[in-house]
Amino acid sequence: MKANKNLIELAKEIPNLTVSVTLSDLFEFGEELVRNSKKQLEQIISDESSEKYLSPTKVAELLECALSTIWRHDKRGYLKPVYFGSKKRYRFSDIKKIMEK
Repeated sequence: MKANKNLIELAKEIPNLTVSVTLSDLFEFGEELVRNSKKQLEQIISDESSEKYLSPTKVAELLECALSTIWRHDKRGYLKPVYFGSKKRYRFSDIKKIMEK
């Protein structure tokens, strides 16, 4: 739906304009906004550095150690987690540095 920019321009030109839309049109417009936002966010994430974030279980597998070792490294500051909501993840670049030592 390319009408988004036209609607914005129209709203600036005629601020008191009243518009009538059907529920299905409004629903379609909302879905379009969500799809566009998702695409933009995915693009930003992939462009930033293509950094991968691994779960503690995956890190333990890569380092061939127990989850308790990952927990200890975390508590000592050797590994620094990144939180996505309540999920703890570790940067692959940090794990790679550990693997190189």
